[in-house]
Amino acid sequence: QVQLVESGGGLVQAGGSLRLSCAASGVALVNCNMGWFRQAPGKEREFVGAIRSTRTTYYADSVKGRFTISRDNAANTVYLQMNSLKPEDTAVYFCAATARVFTASARNDYDYWGQGTQVTVSS
Repeated sequence: QVQLVESGGGLVQAGGSLRLSCAASGVALVNCNMGWFRQAPGKEREFVGAIRSTRTTYYADSVKGRFTISRDNAANTVYLQMNSLKPEDTAVYFCAATARVFTASARNDYDYWGQGTQVTVSS
């Protein structure tokens, strides 16, 4: 059974940083393309960024230059480093995985999802 577990969320002031982790079990992330999405109250889940199994990365324009995705295949974990956080980054953050060919920003292209971790940025 595949499980993705996010951690590292919390409350931070604007301008601060957080690093989210997504630990996997039941699947070898080395073979997977990984994505990060977020969902704010009353809004649709939106793409944040992704990293291919080849380590190519993609980012939403809203986070480009502030967020960085990395992966540690030995630890079966993917990370989302978030710097210069803004109140509009407040959301539940989800990681997702797929071993298929995918479009990075397409939610339906991912097969496995974590339960999410809350990030709150105060002004």
